[in-house]
Amino acid sequence: MFKNVSKIVVVLITIGWSFAATAQDSTARPNLPGITRPGTPAVPKPYKDVITSKAVTRVGFFKVHKVEEKYFFEIPDNLLGRDILVVNRISKTQAGTGYGGDQIGQNVIRFEKGPNNKIFLRSISYAVYSKDSTSPMFSSVSNSNVQPIAAAFDIKAFAIEKPGCVIEMTDYINGDNEILYFSSSAKSQARVGALQADKSYTVGVNAYPLNIEITAVKTYGRSQAGGANALAALLSGGSGSSNLTVELNSSLVLLPEVPLQSRYFDPRVGYFAVGYTDFDANPQGVKSISLIKRWRLEPKDEDLEKYKRGELVEPKKPVVFYIDPATPKKWIPYLIQGVNDWQIAFEKAGFKNAIFGKMAPTKQEDSTWSLEDARNSAIVYKPSDISNASGPSIADPRSGEIIESHINWYHNVMELIRNWYMIQAGLSDARARTMEFPDELMGQLIRFVSSHEVGHTLGLRHNFGSSSSVPVENLRNKAWVEANGHTPSIMDYARFNYVAQPEDNISPVGLFPRIGDYDKWAIEWGYRYLPEYKNAEAEKGYLNKWTIGKLKDHRLWFGDGEGNRDEPRNQTEDLGDDAVKASQYGIKNLQRIVPQLTQWTKEANSDYESLGEIYSQVTQQFGRYLGHVSKNIGSTYKTPKVVEDPGAVYEFIPKAKQAASVAFLNQQLFATPTWLINNEVYSKTGGNPLTIIGNLQDNTLGTLLSATLFNKLIMQEATAGNDAYKMTDLLNDLKKGIWSELSSKKTIDVYRRNLQKSYINNLDNLINPPPAAAPAAGGLAALLGGSSSSNIKRSDIISVIKVHLQSLKNEVNAAKGSIADPMSKYHLQDIAQRIDNALDPKK
Repeated sequence: MFKNVSKIVVVLITIGWSFAATAQDSTARPNLPGITRPGTPAVPKPYKDVITSKAVTRVGFFKVHKVEEKYFFEIPDNLLGRDILVVNRISKTQAGTGYGGDQIGQNVIRFEKGPNNKIFLRSISYAVYSKDSTSPMFSSVSNSNVQPIAAAFDIKAFAIEKPGCVIEMTDYINGDNEILYFSSSAKSQARVGALQADKSYTVGVNAYPLNIEITAVKTYGRSQAGGANALAALLSGGSGSSNLTVELNSSLVLLPEVPLQSRYFDPRVGYFAVGYTDFDANPQGVKSISLIKRWRLEPKDEDLEKYKRGELVEPKKPVVFYIDPATPKKWIPYLIQGVNDWQIAFEKAGFKNAIFGKMAPTKQEDSTWSLEDARNSAIVYKPSDISNASGPSIADPRSGEIIESHINWYHNVMELIRNWYMIQAGLSDARARTMEFPDELMGQLIRFVSSHEVGHTLGLRHNFGSSSSVPVENLRNKAWVEANGHTPSIMDYARFNYVAQPEDNISPVGLFPRIGDYDKWAIEWGYRYLPEYKNAEAEKGYLNKWTIGKLKDHRLWFGDGEGNRDEPRNQTEDLGDDAVKASQYGIKNLQRIVPQLTQWTKEANSDYESLGEIYSQVTQQFGRYLGHVSKNIGSTYKTPKVVEDPGAVYEFIPKAKQAASVAFLNQQLFATPTWLINNEVYSKTGGNPLTIIGNLQDNTLGTLLSATLFNKLIMQEATAGNDAYKMTDLLNDLKKGIWSELSSKKTIDVYRRNLQKSYINNLDNLINPPPAAAPAAGGLAALLGGSSSSNIKRSDIISVIKVHLQSLKNEVNAAKGSIADPMSKYHLQDIAQRIDNALDPKK
């Protein structure tokens, strides 16, 4: 290893000499615009000769001058060396190439004075860290992680009002670079090629007290891509050589001179995080450090003692969200209420009036106010057909402090929440039985989505596990659910109370999400001001003890459904502590809805497009219930803990619960769900019931009859023995449901025939996998030491499947002579042949 390092050092030294030799060759190349040869200092001009009387000046944390078509930054000396966060986003784009608001890059930069009258733009990384500047480790880390110089600028003039210098940014802004525009990874993903300068231009550069905003239209060639990328280009209507024109926005945000005191990330409380590798924390290695993202909320100096006594105080600087003036007026009060709903959570952290929404001032009220100003966080209305909303935020990578946020509110999110509410709550709320909701109902739905997105901007992640703490029967208890809500967290994807039956007479307050117990706890944990602790390390013990005590209440539990997708408690769109029971109630409601769809979706002078759309929503909702239950088979509970917290982290799902889940699927899916077959709907929409039901069955079979699930069951059997739900248990239970006609000798209808063929095909593909394409040399398969098919051959999967198929074949042969229906007979003959081919493909 040390020999290799020596070789690298030699190479670096050789390269250095090569560059030095080139630099001394005065005839090697001419001067380039804005660049001087090393050793030739730039000669600054008088200020008035650079910033002429034609200059249009905008004053921010430093001045931005536009002189005709040139842009200059006037940087005070006291801002040299200060950290500046650069966030790059797409403002406007072509159809099929991302969305307005998408982030395409993020950097931290510093402007530094260099030799020869130059200013260097240095790209700063906080990926590695050593905090003790007196230690040898600090010097070693610094020497091994030199921050690269991304650009160099000649000093064109020295400032005259206070010490500083003027540099020209025209070429850098007009050009293409990773600091201001696409990162290399974003370019690769979007197939962005070379900049076409003749088709690009700068829209403008604006300056504000905390930020500089650069807006530019850029046209790029499309990079030549093969394989999947070429297919994507064809599907989007483009070609490998078409151009891409986008409007890009770059925000240069001045970071605080003194970073906020950090708080360490804890997987038991769901916060977004920033992180780095710490060389000090582990004396025998390195340690990854994660810091939560949160706003700087501190008591006013004169209120500190009140705060310590437990009195509610106002923060020095509250969190304010302005509503975009472009927002339709009738929705503004609901968006504001969605922000204000979080006030009750911050009271748990000791702050009153800590967050609120307000209408953005008009030009007449404040001509200086702008959505671009980083001091102004906002809910930005986007007249788009995107059915979504998002809550991104800009945070200081050194501390996790959230600097500002712009929530993207896409107009068509209303269609999305209308469909959810109609299908999940329409039987309980008569107002939802129409394609156009009353404004009050839609407004309350907007309020819910607003609160959810604001939660993200406060640092909170999705808590998909929150609803698993609620007993299913409580969701039908009018008094309980209206008092407590159907989930303890608005950050859950619990949407609406689909368990409630119409006879329960539950009002909207028991159907809607709200700021719940978990949300209040999470805000208290993240925002409680702890002045008695001087740094994140010092408060760690207190926070840990506090968290252990609080989490004895399961309503405060955080379930990471994005980092741990196999955890059946952490699922999207689910409700309650029992997926089988909750889904049975949900299906019962769907069965009641389907016959009413034609009436609910009826619109004067319109066709049946809405009927088809809402029927599709019913099908998707049914599919969600199937997925919720399927996830319980072969999975494992994971409950994050620390060493001071007793109990297991990983636990297998009980055998009885897995068996009950398979029984549910046999009853609700594999026994043909005839309630979903509605000829009136199909006659108006052209739907195909064989395809609709077949897709639902195939998707579930693909999950159950997979090497992934079988390996999980085999692992559980190896660990828990007879207490485990085994692979043989799964196959036997499925056979009882999917092949019940073999013992009953009943006619096998077309839905069941298709299902049984799919069953055999899935097992056949496992023991006789189709030939895989040869991996590229040194590819992932080679690195891992083989393909998935070779792993199957080393396991019990093939052995169990072969015995199962042989047993099934015997039953098929015994039954085919006893069933009178000709199609059933033909089908079973075919099944027997398929099993023979699977067991002996060379036959």
